Amino acid sequence: MKMIQDSDSVDAVNELMRKIRVKEKQLKIAQESQMVYVAKAIERQILELKRELSTPREAEPEFYALMSLLDD
Repeated sequence: MKMIQDSDSVDAVNELMRKIRVKEKQLKIAQESQMVYVAKAIERQILELKRELSTPREAEPEFYALMSLLDD
């Protein structure tokens, strides 16, 4: 059971990281295209995803250890 929870936590973090990378690519395109309002909207979306990433889902030491690796 613990192994499944760890795997789910890792999968959730990986999915959030993937979404952030996609949004960062979209932001770069919007900035290069001088789409100011689109870029601002994407920046807000990135901030929300990062906030979601930093919000603890479980009070487990393994989860916090994983999150600290992402901060580096």
